[in-house]
Amino acid sequence: MWFIFALLSAVFAALTSILAKIGIEGVNSNLATAIRTVVVVVMAWGMVCLTHTQNGISEISKKSWIFLILSGLATGASWLCYYRALQLGEASKVVPVDKLSVVITLALAFLFLHEEFTKKSLLGCILIGAGTFVMVI
Repeated sequence: MWFIFALLSAVFAALTSILAKIGIEGVNSNLATAIRTVVVVVMAWGMVCLTHTQNGISEISKKSWIFLILSGLATGASWLCYYRALQLGEASKVVPVDKLSVVITLALAFLFLHEEFTKKSLLGCILIGAGTFVMVI
């Protein structure tokens, strides 16, 4: 089931890029990011209320709060940079560079989460990096 959700995530991320590139025309990138963020917040809290999981807030540990907040800050910084990049560049070039996050994530997962970095992972990282380079030049 994780694969279906991951695939749907990729489809929605692709739609996000195209819709954002069209919508950001003539709009300040920071303002566009703020509008997008409000929509995401409303949608996320709508899902929490729809699934009746809002009572779980009190059960979240201090460590989880800290890392969820840090993750939110990283997401915000990513979105601000992404929208500015989309405003300045072509989606067909911005998006592949943004997807280098896959390579960076694998390296960080190896360093901080002690996840296995296999020959297959290394080959994938090299191919993603090479593919990104080819798409951007």
